[in-house]
Amino acid sequence: MPWRLWIPDRMLSPGTMRNPWAREYALTPGRYIWGKAPSGFARELSALVPRGGRVLDLGCGEGRDSVYFASRGFAVTGVDASAAGLDKADRLAAEQRVSVRWMCRSMLDLPVIGKFDLVYSCGSIHHVSKKDRCRLFRRLRTLTRPGGVHAHIVFTDVTVYAEKGEEIDYFVPGELGKFYSDWLALRYEEGAIPCSQDGSSHSHSIERIVTKRARPGATRTDFPPRILA
Repeated sequence: MPWRLWIPDRMLSPGTMRNPWAREYALTPGRYIWGKAPSGFARELSALVPRGGRVLDLGCGEGRDSVYFASRGFAVTGVDASAAGLDKADRLAAEQRVSVRWMCRSMLDLPVIGKFDLVYSCGSIHHVSKKDRCRLFRRLRTLTRPGGVHAHIVFTDVTVYAEKGEEIDYFVPGELGKFYSDWLALRYEEGAIPCSQDGSSHSHSIERIVTKRARPGATRTDFPPRILA
């Protein structure tokens, strides 16, 4: 059986995670808003994780990417502040016959120890307020093995579109890369992704980064030129 840590909503830090998706997950118990198939981003990253490696999925929502990583044989911890989302995630893991360690917590308050081979987020860190981001990234660095990878997709302020009443502290273009200026860049892109979750076709401008913690003695490289996805 999967290991789960549930924290009552009243214990979550107020104002640190500000998005409507917990409500949406609760309103759609029989439907996976984002589907059950893994994102293309998750599929691409699986090749970078060593056999049996540890994966930390931040803002895992309904669990599609966490479950995919677990199906690849990785030891996965999925973190989300929504109990309703994790209920769906748990059902999906059971359907796929994989085990994931679920944590109902804010990503700012991670009760995890040890080192991870991949720290991953897909459209979630921009819900963390700007004043808390430096603290979050410092914590994530401490949870990463030498040679470990961080991979994130965040929304930027190039195109602003708020849906379902969400509040986002958009990243400024180039901001995400600055948190990893001393790491080895594997991929860095700017672009846009289509969306229609509120019934209206629109897009979100994004930054996507894949970066690696250098092993002792490795040579530092700068981030490559920005590439439009």
